[in-house]
Amino acid sequence: MKTTTLYRPVGPKELALIEASDWKAFPPRLPEQPIFYPVMNEEYAIQIARDWNVPASGSGYVTRFEVETEFLTRYQEQVVGGAMHRELWVPAEELEEFNKHIVGQIKVTQSFGAIQKPKMT
Repeated sequence: MKTTTLYRPVGPKELALIEASDWKAFPPRLPEQPIFYPVMNEEYAIQIARDWNVPASGSGYVTRFEVETEFLTRYQEQVVGGAMHRELWVPAEELEEFNKHIVGQIKVTQSFGAIQKPKMT
C-alpha cells in the first residue's frame, strides 16, 4: 500500500487529544472549524506551529503522519499563499473516515515554546 506523508501543526490541547487516541487519530473539529487541513510539507507546518500556535496557546507542535495515497485522491490540493503553502481541505464531517486511513502512528517532529517535547509511546 502506497502512503503519502502529511503534516499537521497543533497546539497543546489538540496534541493531548491525539495522545489520548494512542497517537492514531485527530480529534473531531469544533463547531467553528468546518475544515481539517493537513499540510503537504514540514516547512509550512513549522511556520504555522511557531508563528500561530505559540502566540495563541504558548506552544506549538508539528505532527507527521502517513495516509493511504489512494484515499487522498478525493481531496484536491489547495495553495493558500506562496508555493510552499499547500494543504488538503478535509470537511469536518469526513475526519472520522480520514482517521481510518492513517497508517501507523502520528509522530511529533518539532516543538516550539514548550519546555519539553511530549513523550511518545
